[in-house]
Amino acid sequence: MSDRETGLTFPDLNAPNSELDQTNLILPEPSTFISKGLPQCSVIRPTSTRNGGAVATIKAFTEDLLFLGQSTAFFDFVNQLAMEADAVPGGF
Repeated sequence: MSDRETGLTFPDLNAPNSELDQTNLILPEPSTFISKGLPQCSVIRPTSTRNGGAVATIKAFTEDLLFLGQSTAFFDFVNQLAMEADAVPGGF
């Protein structure tokens, strides 16, 4: 499977190859399909910047009250960082 925007290729994790390919696993698992040298880790699949980029992530964290009580300066700063991160060429 290839991402239409970035061309990044991933194996079909919905194909019933083995338990390690199950899409419902949320705990750290061996990620040998990416690199045999990686330690156990959770894998987040790429998505569009609009739905899963840095700005969308900050918005979701804010709506989930993760940043409850933070100052306006904090929000200005993290939103600026998020916009800059999403603007990096080659992002999702």
